[in-house]
Amino acid sequence: MNSKTYSICVVGGTGAEGGGLALRWARYGHRVMIGSRDVAKAQAAAAELNARLGADLVSGTESAQGAAAADIVVLTVPFAAQQPTVAGLKAALQGKILIDVTVPLVPPKVGTVQLPESDSCVVAVQRMLGDQVWVVSAFQNVSAHKLKNLDYEIDCDVLVASDDKDARAIGIELARHAGLRGIDVGVLANSVVAESLTSVLISINRLYKIPDSGIRITGLPTE
Repeated sequence: MNSKTYSICVVGGTGAEGGGLALRWARYGHRVMIGSRDVAKAQAAAAELNARLGADLVSGTESAQGAAAADIVVLTVPFAAQQPTVAGLKAALQGKILIDVTVPLVPPKVGTVQLPESDSCVVAVQRMLGDQVWVVSAFQNVSAHKLKNLDYEIDCDVLVASDDKDARAIGIELARHAGLRGIDVGVLANSVVAESLTSVLISINRLYKIPDSGIRITGLPTE
């Protein structure tokens, strides 16, 4: 994958976070598929994104078919659906990069950090899939409702973790293509920080009555 553009299947792309990322990546020039168990729902979501883009750049498909056809798969489903969804896609994911956006939110206390027994829900996915899938943790702390506004510059960094440095580099690249700054935070175990931060940001939003608090890493050289 030396090209700067990829074929990307966003599983769960019918939701706000996945749809926003899909929109921004399609605008950049990637070939984007919305993956869902419900093909009609995926196609409707793709049509809505294409209307915003003014061109047919996004398609809708069944998740396993999209994952098999893609260079990169992005998982943007709720925590409760994370492991069942990954289990169903395990064969299609072999030999690919999986970018997992999952946050272990447990309603109704979504403003309280509630990590699973494994500490990191993304590390648990890497263990499930084995070493022929390169799992990347990213995009957990980005405000979903701002992603679909293509004119909005989101004031938030993206923490990118993976046990594979080349996969991390692609995660950082895709963050940039979505108009964000990706930060290499090292191995996948460090995903626990990004996963925890989302509940902290939700609490900040509620306490300060703001819609979209984010994070910035200071002290880095400007590009």
